[in-house]
Order: sequence, then structure tokens, then C-alpha cells
Amino acid sequence: METSLHQQLKALYAGDDGETEVRLGSYRIDAVVGDELVEIQHGSLGAIRDKIRTLLKDHPVRVVKPIVASKMLVKRKKQGGAIVSRRRSPKRGKLLDVFDELVHFTNVFPHRRLALDVLLVDIEEHRYPGHGRRRRWRKDDHQREDQHLIDVVERHSFRSARDLWQLSPKGLPRPFHTGHLAEALGVERWIAQRMAYCFREMAAVRQVGKQGNALLYEPMVRRRKSA
Repeated sequence: METSLHQQLKALYAGDDGETEVRLGSYRIDAVVGDELVEIQHGSLGAIRDKIRTLLKDHPVRVVKPIVASKMLVKRKKQGGAIVSRRRSPKRGKLLDVFDELVHFTNVFPHRRLALDVLLVDIEEHRYPGHGRRRRWRKDDHQREDQHLIDVVERHSFRSARDLWQLSPKGLPRPFHTGHLAEALGVERWIAQRMAYCFREMAAVRQVGKQGNALLYEPMVRRRKSA
């Protein structure tokens, strides 16, 4: 079932002039604004890869990927019942999480007709016990009832490999390896490895050699100048 969060994001992008839930051939499009098709994807970008590739043959497409920056967990006594408690989830999403998705989307993005919007959102998630009233509520013993948008904290729009390269830190050595990338960003190395894979597949960097077991990369795109 479609969540309130999905409905809210569709309405946000459709605005006053767009339409939602538009049938186009065998596909249902979340929103259409002018001649642009808008697809909002909460799950894996890989799941809509073929659909987006097909739509791009004839249409400009905007893919919207929300990342949950902050989540308020609202526990209900039962489905649709009274609220029992509210607490903030310790899990926090960040912009670099988009590379977890892009590793499955590099054969679609970038494309001259495609825009990728990454939204950092604050949401409220309503839950209720998943195994009846007699069983005590446990941490993972729940059913999700709905999700609601509280706020769009940040919006980042990407159209090219150069746009994504802006997420890399300044001052990387040339050439660099994923250890340099991880240290400069303050993240684990596996995250930097996913970033490097995406950069390479999108032709933002090229592999130029090895240092021990580490692959070395050189940028192939320049940073956009600050205004």
C-alpha cells in the first residue's frame, strides 16, 4: 500500500500545474510536470532501472530518491489505535548513502534526459504490534502502519558525473586511492570503495595504476567553480 510519505512527495513535485498517477503505455508515472516524468523511488534504484531506461528513450525523467535523515517512531496500541509512545530512531541517513543505490544504477545515470534528486527528509513512522495483544512488544516485533513527511531538510539535484564528483572531498592526492577518500570524508573504506566504483563507471575518474593492492584513480572531470 502506498504510504502517506509517497503521496506527499508526489504532491510536492506535481505542484499546482502537474498531474499524479498518470498512465503512460504499460507504466504508471508518479507525477508529470510539463513534459517531464517524475518517479519517486523509496526502494532500490536498481528496481526501476529498466523502467527508467525505457522512459528515457522518449521523455525527460526526474528520479526522486528520499533518504531518511531523521525518523520519529510512533508506537500505537494496535493498528489505527491510540498512540502509546514516541521516540526518535538513532539511525540517521546521510547524502553519501545515495552511492549504496547508484552502484545498481550506473548503466542508467548519467543520461542527457535524466535528473536525479536526492532528498534528505525527516519523517514520522507509525507502528503497531505484529503478533497480537498477548505477546509483549519487542524491538523488532512490529508492523509499519504508515510513514509521513515532516520536512525536506536538503535537496540535491544531479545531472552529470561532474555533479556527483562535487561530493568528493577537495585536496585529494593525485592519483588517489579509496583509503585517501575514506580518510578525507571520515567514513569507512567500503563506503569509499562504492563511491570510487560509481565514479569510475560514470567516467568521473579513471584507473591509472595500483599502489600495493589499492587501485589508483585520477579525476576525469573538473569541479564546478563556486559562484
